[in-house]
Amino acid sequence: MQIGIIGLPNSTKTTIFNALTHSQVETAAYSSGRVETHTATVCVPDPRIDHLSVMFKPRKTTYAQIQYNDIAGLRVGIGREGGLSGPLRNVLAQNDAFLHIVRAFEDQTVPHPADSVSPARDLAALDFELLFSDLLVVDRSMERLAAQLSKKKAYPERQADEALLALLLRLKETLERESPIRDMALFPEELSMIRGYQFFTSKPALVVLNIGDQGDDDPDSYVSYQHRRSDVICLRGELEMEIAQLDDDEAALFLAEYGIQEPGLHRMIRLSYNLLGLHSFFTVGEDEVRSWTIPVGATALEAAGAIHSDLARGFIRAEVVSYDDLIAAGSLDAARKQGTLRLQGRDYVVKDGDILNIRFNV
Repeated sequence: MQIGIIGLPNSTKTTIFNALTHSQVETAAYSSGRVETHTATVCVPDPRIDHLSVMFKPRKTTYAQIQYNDIAGLRVGIGREGGLSGPLRNVLAQNDAFLHIVRAFEDQTVPHPADSVSPARDLAALDFELLFSDLLVVDRSMERLAAQLSKKKAYPERQADEALLALLLRLKETLERESPIRDMALFPEELSMIRGYQFFTSKPALVVLNIGDQGDDDPDSYVSYQHRRSDVICLRGELEMEIAQLDDDEAALFLAEYGIQEPGLHRMIRLSYNLLGLHSFFTVGEDEVRSWTIPVGATALEAAGAIHSDLARGFIRAEVVSYDDLIAAGSLDAARKQGTLRLQGRDYVVKDGDILNIRFNV
């Protein structure tokens, strides 16, 4: 699971990347136009796995993880100049979602490329570049398909190409209305037809407004962003980076002193996880307490396969108890006696926070 961090020059995206990943990438190192990426893997904060670790005292605790990629080279006009192609397009396309960093604070020591700070303008500008890039891809694909279909000769893929051309026309109409592809209500088979294109505007997007030290915490006071599979969050980038540089004890004292329940970065990580349509189930024991990532709606059989293919191949039953029921019971044995730990078949839809023990035979 990869999330690309994008933004205009001086949008403070590398500051956010450093805070997220406890890295020390030089924030002035990027010059727009270079295809340069910094990558780090981040654990998804989840107090449930912390509580389970206290309960089971395992030798090892493993959190769900997200890979964040800090991507350079985005600026106004780059799409129309053909810049969102080749190596840069490949770097962007490999991400499952985008974290769009937008600057929402004044700082005379860090000049804005447009000479003024306007979150709504900057958000719309980069969105337009992604829209324009997708539109170019759609136009080229439609031209190729139309040329192929204009030939009278029958061929095995003709019906599939006709369906794809009709779908691309719908995408083109949406993009020309300056709406992202993710706003469209597409059927699973239609999503499968365009998956190989890796359209930028089909990917989920979390807009992160870096509001500095004095800004308003309400995203609606900066932008209106009413799109599907999208969300907006405010973040104090410098403060988050300072917290990230502290050790765990110092960070806890800092948060307590200022009455902060948790770093804003933790909420941002969880939101990006949720936007991808993912959630977690847990396995527990003396050896390891672990969080596993699966799509929302996945079955017990699919969850078993996420752990190991042998568990899916030899699946018999899954012992399942919800996190809340286990905490209330105090132990697996108590949950079993209370009837909250149940046997489920392969088609059981795993819920967020379920604790699973897979019975299998291979």
